[in-house]
Amino acid sequence: MLDVNRVLKEDRLLRAFTGLNRQAFDELSQGFEIVVKQDAIAKSQKQRKRSVGGGRKARLQRVEDKLFFILFYLKCYPTFDVAGVLFDLHRSRAHRWMLRLQPLLEKVLGKKMVLPERKLESLEEFIVRFPYAKEVMIDGTERPIQRPKDQEKQKSHYSGKKKRHTRKHLVMTDQDKRVLVLTKARVGKVHDKKQLDEEELVDFVPDEVPIHVDLGFQGLQREFVNIKIPDKKPRGKELSEEQKQSNREKSCDRVKCEHTIAGIKRYNAATALYRNRIEDLDDRFMLIAAGLWNFYLMAA
Repeated sequence: MLDVNRVLKEDRLLRAFTGLNRQAFDELSQGFEIVVKQDAIAKSQKQRKRSVGGGRKARLQRVEDKLFFILFYLKCYPTFDVAGVLFDLHRSRAHRWMLRLQPLLEKVLGKKMVLPERKLESLEEFIVRFPYAKEVMIDGTERPIQRPKDQEKQKSHYSGKKKRHTRKHLVMTDQDKRVLVLTKARVGKVHDKKQLDEEELVDFVPDEVPIHVDLGFQGLQREFVNIKIPDKKPRGKELSEEQKQSNREKSCDRVKCEHTIAGIKRYNAATALYRNRIEDLDDRFMLIAAGLWNFYLMAA
């Protein structure tokens, strides 16, 4: 059985098991305790057949245990058999704990104002929500899923870029590597540029805010004045030294988005092959992982 108290005492182990250091874990724990109590009160108001406190005592009694469990699940993404052994639970009980604690963690991250937006609706919304954004970077990211049995779903989820079945998101970050916008998961067949056009992310970014993208969004520079995109090598020709130097400088700015995506994907639940059967739960995992990364930047 996993010794949670030992992990909480060692900052290195805590980072390995939860992705947070002790300072960030303690700060998140305070808000999580409030949300857990509110959830307990709401459940107690429902009609019960026995009084509160009756029955077998829960394995995860402390708030720290509950928070550690859901963070550990997101960070390491174990099967429920493994999680059950580590926390002395039956696999079905481990599954119930995950389903119960996942929305609570998402709720507390929402209260901390660290969850990214899912879609921009207006220019005013961007200015009010992100006044500190001096420049933004946009890139796509994919996570593998199990091959769908349905033939149509199999075709729509197959990503020619990754040569496997995936679900993908677009990520908008700022100069401080914070996730500003995380689009909802789409099938892997959709191209990044097409998804960007349909989501209308660039439409609501002020013209004075530079937008850094890679060559996967070729053509965007002809639609908007604030697009910073590398020069594409002409067929049969070479780039000039000035163009190569310009591309290197643009790459240095754009790499911040890659670092942000890497920060999100420290959580294996947003990276590994998606095993859960619940529809769109992978999208919630990605949202929570992005919120945890933003919270880590704020609290650490």
